Amino acid sequence: MSSFTIRPAHPAEAASIATLIMEAMNHDCCQWWAGPNHTLGDFHQLMTSLVQRTDSQYSYLNTLVAVVDHEVVGICTAYDGARLHQLRQAFIDGARQSFGMDHSHIDDETSAGEFYLDSLCVVAPYRKLGIATALLKASIEKARTLGMPSVGLLVDCGNPKAEHLYTQIGFRHQDDTSWGGHPMHHLIYQL
Repeated sequence: MSSFTIRPAHPAEAASIATLIMEAMNHDCCQWWAGPNHTLGDFHQLMTSLVQRTDSQYSYLNTLVAVVDHEVVGICTAYDGARLHQLRQAFIDGARQSFGMDHSHIDDETSAGEFYLDSLCVVAPYRKLGIATALLKASIEKARTLGMPSVGLLVDCGNPKAEHLYTQIGFRHQDDTSWGGHPMHHLIYQL
């Protein structure tokens, strides 16, 4: 394998980033967001448009990518939790327009004082090569540069491998919550 580079995302990479965000979300969850009358392809179109925007939680501006030979092989999308409602509005408006779905009552997964790691995913053939760790560390450094007091994330209680990765890096269990109907652990990395 060629070595990888971690860098800020570009708008032209939106489709690849959207694919990885959807994998991080899990396709059953994506289908739920799109509703029964729409496909994962329809949801991918919405997510691609959200990555291309500058005012979305999934924006390329909030995304670091891992690149091998000019191909995006991993992503980490993160933002200031204080901006959640402002950034989420693009998703709410897009789901309403594209699918006729009203997701305006989504539970908050973050809050002010937390640099929130929304989505982390590495393409399957590139897993276990240190890419996810490098993306996490780069995101923590970005939070530190922004003067954030902590970095937070939610991990599905049914995903102990991911939780192990986070705790190895220094994340600690804060509390239990649920999101999208799934029990989650809220983990924090104090800066």
